[in-house]
Amino acid sequence: MNKKLFIQIRNEWRTNLWLLIELFLVSIVMWFIIDYLYVQYSVYNEPRGFDATHCYLIEMEYLTSKSADFNPADTLTTDDVAEIMDRLRHRPEVEAVSLSQNSYPYNGSNSGCVIQCDSLNSINAHSYIVRRMVTPDFLKVFRYQGTQGETSEQLAKMLTENTFLASDNIFTNRYGVKMTDLVGKSFFLEGDTTKSFKLSAALKTVRYIDYQSAYNSASIVRFLPHSQYRVGAELCVRVKADKDVDFMSHLKADSEKQFRIGNVFISNIRSFHDIRRNFQQYQTNQLRNYLAGMGFLMLNIFLGLLGTFWFRTQQRRAEIALHMALGSTTSSVFGRLLAEALLLLSFATILAIIVDYNLARAELNAWYNGTTLSVGRFIITVLMSWGVIALMILLGIWFPARKAMAVQPAEALHEE
Repeated sequence: MNKKLFIQIRNEWRTNLWLLIELFLVSIVMWFIIDYLYVQYSVYNEPRGFDATHCYLIEMEYLTSKSADFNPADTLTTDDVAEIMDRLRHRPEVEAVSLSQNSYPYNGSNSGCVIQCDSLNSINAHSYIVRRMVTPDFLKVFRYQGTQGETSEQLAKMLTENTFLASDNIFTNRYGVKMTDLVGKSFFLEGDTTKSFKLSAALKTVRYIDYQSAYNSASIVRFLPHSQYRVGAELCVRVKADKDVDFMSHLKADSEKQFRIGNVFISNIRSFHDIRRNFQQYQTNQLRNYLAGMGFLMLNIFLGLLGTFWFRTQQRRAEIALHMALGSTTSSVFGRLLAEALLLLSFATILAIIVDYNLARAELNAWYNGTTLSVGRFIITVLMSWGVIALMILLGIWFPARKAMAVQPAEALHEE
């Protein structure tokens, strides 16, 4: 059968040549779409490195002299903020409380730093490293994890004024060195070579947003001293999962009575569910538009292939009837039609691979993990694009072939 199939394809080379060109162009476009979708799916499903469920951001304000409740005798001190934190810790539904600067997830306000290993002068990070100044319980609020299995509780104990934590990938992209291998070594931070800080532990990479891969997210965590407890700092809390019911409304109801310290008061409470959605709204809308455009393009490709193979199969009703008259089964006839189409698709895909490879080499497709071309990704996306087109071809052949095989062979031959 295989020999006869090749002979038939060769004998109908004019018709098959146009079909081959169509499948070649479709394969290139489909690979580009599949590659983009593969990258977006892979990035979105990477581990985030933190957990913001059941977490809330509490904003504090300081009464001005224009307020009727302002007390000029109460001057703002760091102890006022510390007292609010302590009272929050004693609420039965609260699991952990932290204070930080430019640190919480889905936060557009950042601070960066330069990091250099004291004992390895040739290793330093020039790219942008996000610096998170936090109290130790910040690690428990957002459940950071260490690369060597350290829990957030253990990491919180490791963070002191003279130590810091760092994501494992800070030096990986440039030097191929993991921070896990540098734990215990001293580093210079902020470009200051007069004071060194010990790396207590390496962190599983904390991603910046859901649409940015871990490859491009590097950060360090430093200790926030008591002297920097300010009203404008980020007060974050984690609520126990079984008690996270109307937490914001309950806290607002108690805020004036229990959380008014001097002239400091709680002004607003936001859940990280809302913070995440609002911060990523632009990226979400942009991705949705891309997906809508690609979905429309794929629909047109599907309708084009469906029409091509539907018409092609419909034209071969007499041939199908002849096979049926000679004793062929419906499955063998359908298998022959499908095998011919998939063989042409395979030829077209082989030719398209050359173009796909050069598109990736030219960096015209999506970036992922610092590259547009990797062996595993390329093989997977080529196979996926072949499979999607094959499914379209299957549908294009299946319906008209079933209809043709339902006609009596004598009737089909008579019509021909």
